[in-house]
Parts: sequence; structure tokens; C-alpha cells
Amino acid sequence: MFFDPETWVAVAFVLLMVVFGYLGVFKSAMTALDHRAARIKAELDDATRLKEEAAKVLAGYKARSATAEREAADIIANAKSEAERIATEAKAKVEDFVARRTKTAEGKIALAEAQAVADVRAAAAEAAVQAASTILSQSVKGQVADDLLAKGISEVRQKLN
Repeated sequence: MFFDPETWVAVAFVLLMVVFGYLGVFKSAMTALDHRAARIKAELDDATRLKEEAAKVLAGYKARSATAEREAADIIANAKSEAERIATEAKAKVEDFVARRTKTAEGKIALAEAQAVADVRAAAAEAAVQAASTILSQSVKGQVADDLLAKGISEVRQKLN
């Protein structure tokens, strides 16, 4: 058994463990492992806290985004209704303008028509007076003819105008 290399390896291992125990290597290793475990736990806690904060920030941004989308939809709806209102008002104004222009044009046409009728009557009266003057001057002679002619011309002018 003393000549067996495994025995001497086992004895050396046990002696090494006793020396490590005496020097406090196990305690130092355990302390180092405990510190490392504590540091890892703190890092995991920080990561969890950061993850929760990121989730809160993300939820806040989603809420803001939803609010902004609703506001944008409201703005678009208001703009459409305003555009429709303006278009309706513009259409009404154009129709009113066209109606006023039509009425003005009809008034001008009626006035021009009345003026034309008056001009035609005046021309007809003038032609009638000339024709009557020519006929009467050829058929009636003298002072009586002149009196009748003047009286007839004045009556025709009064009646035609």
C-alpha cells in the first residue's frame, strides 16, 4: 500500500487540504464566492429594476402615441367638417352671386327692351307723321290744310309717345 502511487497522491491531497484549512483558503474562497454571488444578485436586481422602468416608459410612450393618434384623428375630422362647411358656404355665395347677376342682367335686358320699344314707337310715330303730312299736304291746300296738319301732327305725337 505504501508503494502504491495512488496512496501517496491521496495522502498529499489530504495534507494539502489541511494546510488550506489552516491558512483559511476555504474561508477566503467562500467569502469571494459570497461576494461574487452578492454582486451577481445586485446586478440581477438592477436589471430587473431597469426592465420594469423600461416597461413603464414603453407603456407611457404607447399611451402618448394613442393619445396623439386620437388627437390627429380629431384634427382630421374637424378639418374635413370645416372644409365641407366652407364649401357649402362658398356654393351658397356663388349661387347668390349668380342669382343677383341674373336678376341684374334681366333688369338690363328689360330696360333695353323698353328703350327699344320706345325707339320703335318714336320712329313709327315719326314715319306716321311724315306720311300723314305728305298725304294731307297733297289732298288739302291752304290755311285750313296747314291748321289741320299742325293739329294732326301734335295729336299723333301725343298719342304715340
